[in-house]
Amino acid sequence: MKPATVILLALLSAGSVLAVGDGAKVLPKVNPLPVALSDDLQFRKTKLFLLSETPPKSRRSTLSNGTGQTMGIAEASMSFERTYRMYGALTAADQRQRFGNYFDFFWRTKRPANVTVRLEYRQDKLRAFVQAREISYQNVKGNQKTEFAVIGDDYLNDGRVVSWRCLLIENGRIVAENRSYLWE
Repeated sequence: MKPATVILLALLSAGSVLAVGDGAKVLPKVNPLPVALSDDLQFRKTKLFLLSETPPKSRRSTLSNGTGQTMGIAEASMSFERTYRMYGALTAADQRQRFGNYFDFFWRTKRPANVTVRLEYRQDKLRAFVQAREISYQNVKGNQKTEFAVIGDDYLNDGRVVSWRCLLIENGRIVAENRSYLWE
């Protein structure tokens, strides 16, 4: 094989790994875990964003003081998030791989711990089938942020995420949980 071909294959395979998304490990089977909630680990905040194929229509709102001026502060933050997530996607194929659900979980631990953050979720077209992704951290302490993304073919083939729960797992036990309203 020619060196140029080897380099091209290496670049293509590296590109496909990067295009997968958030670096989370996809679990083939979701096993239930025992619950042992702890005050040392806790969720602080959750940010959810759906990047759909059609951008939201902008709505103009008037100021509360009745001056009649318009401002779109809420729309500005949403359009920024869309622009941020689409940055670098030049072709239509690149943009299709960015469409989907984005989850940002902010959490903290008061003591050093080995923590696994697991996102369990259900998608629209798969009904009750539960999927999971997880990211592990070794010896972490303080405020942390974990990002998950269900994007690209996962989103386009199976639909949007309709319910989810995020778990902080230490030593094989659930020590903190954050869930959507629709999670059973």
